[in-house]
Parts: sequence; C-alpha cells; structure tokens
Amino acid sequence: MTWLQRFRLRHYFVNSIWIEPLLSMMAALAAVPLLQQVEGAFQWGAVINPDAARALLGTMASAMFSFIVFVSSALLVAVQLASAQLTPRIIAIVFRDPRTKFALALFVFTFTFTLDVLVRIDASVPPLTSRLAAYGCLANLGVFLYLIDHVCRTLRPSGALHLVALMGRDVIESVYPMRLVEVHHALREPPATLEGNLNATVTALTDGVILAVDVQGLVAMAQRNNCVIEMIPKVGDFVATGDPLFRVFGSQASLSADTLRQSIAMGQERTMEQDPAFAFRIIVDIASKGLSPAINDPTTAVLAIDQIHHLLRNVGSRYLDDERVRDAAGRVRLVYRTPAWDDFVQLAATEIRHFGGESIQVARRLRAMLENLIQTLPEERVPVLRQELALLRRSAERFFPEPEDRALAEVSDMQGVGSKSGQQESAGDDVSRKDLR
Repeated sequence: MTWLQRFRLRHYFVNSIWIEPLLSMMAALAAVPLLQQVEGAFQWGAVINPDAARALLGTMASAMFSFIVFVSSALLVAVQLASAQLTPRIIAIVFRDPRTKFALALFVFTFTFTLDVLVRIDASVPPLTSRLAAYGCLANLGVFLYLIDHVCRTLRPSGALHLVALMGRDVIESVYPMRLVEVHHALREPPATLEGNLNATVTALTDGVILAVDVQGLVAMAQRNNCVIEMIPKVGDFVATGDPLFRVFGSQASLSADTLRQSIAMGQERTMEQDPAFAFRIIVDIASKGLSPAINDPTTAVLAIDQIHHLLRNVGSRYLDDERVRDAAGRVRLVYRTPAWDDFVQLAATEIRHFGGESIQVARRLRAMLENLIQTLPEERVPVLRQELALLRRSAERFFPEPEDRALAEVSDMQGVGSKSGQQESAGDDVSRKDLR
C-alpha cells in the first residue's frame, strides 16, 4: 500500500461518522451468539415469561431506533446552526470528535444487540443477553445526556475555539518540533537557491487543495535518483489541473511523474493534517463572523484573540523550517515552502483589526496580545509585531475621532474591556510607544 493510499484511508476513517456505528452493529451481531454460548456452558436459566420479554425488548428496540434517528437529526441541526453562527469549517471538526462517534456507535450497538436478542427468544428467555439488552437501553439514556452536554459545550464559541486551538497546537508541534532556542544561529541559512539543470516539471492531473505531503518519501526518492525535488505549492494551496506540482533538478535517472504525484494528497477543502495556518484561518473566520454587522458579537472576537494569542506564542517560540530537507549525508534533497512568521502574524491580526476597528474591546485585546508577544518572544520575532502595533494605533486614530474614545482604545486589556477607567498603560506599552516614535 502506497503512502497516498494509507493517507486517504486514514483520512476517510477519521473524518467519517458512519464507520464506527457500522462496526458496532457487526460487533453486536457477533456478541449475542457468543454470550448465548456462555449461558449454555454454565446452564443459566431465567424465570421470565417469554411473552413479557418479547414485549419489553420489542418496545426498547423500537424506542432505540427512534432514539438514534432523533439524536442524528438533532446533531445535524445543531451543527448546521453552529456553522451558520461560527464558521462552516467547524462541521468537519465536530463530526470527527471521538466522543460523538463513540456515543452513536454505542446507540447502534445497543439497538442491534436488543433486536438480535429479541428474535432469539422462543420457549425460554436467555437471562444474560436479555438483561444486558434491557439495562443497556437504560445506560444509553445516561450516555445521551452526556452527549447533549458535550455537544453544547463544543458548539459554544468558547468551546469551538478551544477545540480548534488544541488541534492547532498539536499540528504546530508536529510540523515544527524544534524550539527556536534549540537551533544554533549558524544552522539558520538563507532561503534555498536551486542549482543545476531543470530536468522535469510535474503538473497536477486533478483539481484540489494540498492536504499533506510525504516528505520522507520524497527525500528517499530524490536520494535514489541523485536529484533535488522542489515542491511548488504549499500545503493548503488550491491547485488546478495543469498547475505545476514539482520541479526536478539534476536528475541522472528517470523519475516517474506518477510516483511523484503519489507523494502528495489532495482534497476538497483544507485540513490541519500538515497545515498549522489553517487553525489560525478557522479562528479568524469565527472572529470575523462575530464582528459582522449581522451578528455584532465582539466578545466572540475577544475569545478568538485569546486562542490566537497562545497559538502565536507557540509558533513564535519554534524554529520554522528553512524549507530544505537533507538526506543522511547532508545534501539537500527536497525544497518546499512553509508559512513564515510574518505570514502567521498577518493572518492572525490583519482581518480582526480591519473588521473590529470600531470595537474598543477588540482593539484593547489585540493590543494586549501584541504587547505581550513583544515582551515574551525572541527579538527576531518582534519587528513584525511592532509593525502590527503601529497599524493598530493608526486604526484607532481613524475609527475613534473623539480623544476620550481613542484613549480607551489605546489601552491594552486582556479582557477587552475589563480595566478600570483611566488606568495607566502598561510598561510594555510605554516601551512600544518610545520605539515607534
């Protein structure tokens, strides 16, 4: 099985909500005869009227089926409403939630188990399986109450933002495993310049968004053919049919274009498999939706800045790749493009500053984030932060003509609007003002 086939299989399994319930149905059909063999081996019996057992289990099976339909419909409606208020990108994240999948799988398992026990009741009632079916239906009520609580927490703005931020932290740590302080300055080289003759250009055969790349596979392929492979689009870019995917430099052997295409996964929409910028994109979309005139919820934007703040600090403290991958001998074999620190900062701050320019609490919270990052991140990360801080100050001068409002907007506040009126600006703010003058 190739890397692309494994990726597609894993991606489909993780993002599909029907596979676990189907597997649980098969598990229930296998569990009933197995448990009945256990009953026969121990010669367990029950003094339960078969007609009463049929009526009870039939009612429970019918109720469980209605229960599953109701839960599925309610979940779809809740997700659609949340996506309209937050962002449509939240749908895939909710449907891949393992707790939601487990609850639906348990409901389907109990329904199938109860139905299978029901059809096996004849002159006698199997004691173990019938009791498990009856009490399993009652246990599902508790799981249902937990699921309602979990979905409600997840689909609230704070819950959705926290979930996206957790996923974003995981992908940041996987894509950028090294911290900035761990990398010697001598190892930080300028962007790669490709040398040698261009041997081949590989184009895309289908449309789609770049989801992931088999980095190690490409390096091994380049080493075998003694060449350098350049990947032209970044992960997260949309590629149309005929667009260039790879360029091969200095190849001394035939390198199959189909083999190169098997090293890149494409899909209909971006995911966070190898795309840390997509986590920022989702959170900024939620903030922008909250700042739209139709919703007008700046507090949601402040909650989004809370998560962006920590994600930016995480990215800023890590060593962003030099866009080159070497083999064991130290020779460059793969060149690819990743987001730079300036890209992350502009993605995190520009649209929120633009859409939330008229909100005092958004301006104050955004200012607090920038000042805190200036104080806590390494010096090489600071210039673009100071530039964003200057832009934020000019935005306040443009949107707040009244000096009193402008003075409020130029105070940093971690809560947006939570400080006392007339509070002195922080020391970090004084330093930033001096530097910007």
